[in-house]
Amino acid sequence: MPLINKTRTHNAVPGNGSTLTRLRIALTAFFALDGFLFAGWVVRIPAIKEQTGASASALGLALLGVSAGAVLTMTLTGRLCRRYGTHQVTVVCAVLLSLSVALPPLTHSVLALGAVLVVFGAAYGSINVAFNSAAVDLVTALRRPVMPSFHAAFSLGGMVGAGLGGLVAGALSPTRHLLGLTVIGLLVTAVAGRTLLRHEPPTGANAVRAESGGPRRLDTRTRGLVIVFGLIALCTAYGEGAMADWGALHLEQDLDASQGVAAAGYSCFALAMTIGRLSGTALLERLGHGRTVIAGGATAAAGMLLGSLAPSLWAALLGFAITGLGLANLFPVAVERAGVLAGPSGVATASTLGYGGMLLGPPAIGFMADWFSLPVALTSVAVLAAIATLIGIATRRATPNRPGSPSGP
Repeated sequence: MPLINKTRTHNAVPGNGSTLTRLRIALTAFFALDGFLFAGWVVRIPAIKEQTGASASALGLALLGVSAGAVLTMTLTGRLCRRYGTHQVTVVCAVLLSLSVALPPLTHSVLALGAVLVVFGAAYGSINVAFNSAAVDLVTALRRPVMPSFHAAFSLGGMVGAGLGGLVAGALSPTRHLLGLTVIGLLVTAVAGRTLLRHEPPTGANAVRAESGGPRRLDTRTRGLVIVFGLIALCTAYGEGAMADWGALHLEQDLDASQGVAAAGYSCFALAMTIGRLSGTALLERLGHGRTVIAGGATAAAGMLLGSLAPSLWAALLGFAITGLGLANLFPVAVERAGVLAGPSGVATASTLGYGGMLLGPPAIGFMADWFSLPVALTSVAVLAAIATLIGIATRRATPNRPGSPSGP
């Protein structure tokens, strides 16, 4: 019987337990910082839209810069991780992300905004590949499906960043607000980065991955599965990007919410994702990866239909929360399983496809908003969540289980 199906205890952990704990804390800090900085930017999008005088479609094209920068650098980052190490690349990318978040409010045209967002997106995409690859190694060493806990930190950081943005929106200009985020980001990187730079990835991770059917040589089936996980990530990232880029604008323009309440809409979404991801490990251990994807996609589809089409503000906020719960564990599961199969290359492939969803999302929703309306455009999130559900149904028996998950699909 394969080791993966009979190992349900959590006592066998390769490497030093205290070292693994320190690495988990440091990686959690970087995930939280990533969400905090990204949310701090997105809640100021309405103000920067007004500053640049952009239409909905022009703003969509400018926002394309974030995803374009991310997609263009993700494959390269996978190679850098293999050459220099995931920990070193994570720290460098955190510095670049912290510096680049201060650039958008310095622009006064759509073209300039799009250019600086390419830089911001490159840093954002690179750090996502780096710390997800580091997290896959740590999850493998721990032999527990704890990947959702890292992404819970990202969501918690997003919730705090959005909440802070809502509080300071009326008191601080976008320039001062995002410059403050740069300072916070550099401080967190200086503290958490020391741990990553002092320790290599868990030494037992590669051995455990080999035992559990991890990457040795990528055959056609393995490459196909990595692409399938990437498609699930694509559907999920499209939804997350839509909520980040257009959620606040929908509440403000279509439901007459104030700037503060509109920012709180993303906070509701981020809080729901945090709750879903904090319970993600228990969910994966109980349901397995396949059923978790199916349930999450169906929930997100229903929630986004409510969030985009509800006539009242409070119903829309409820829909945003339900969407967050549904999407919570889809991206972590997709990236983790791609990484288990193919290492940093698998993470890079799944992430590239995933952020292809963000690459498609901003202009698609912007143009659909101009052609129809923003609420109608946002229903595309529900459509892609339903597609992720169908992919989960089609592939739930085609993939091996990870340690700590049920032996069934």
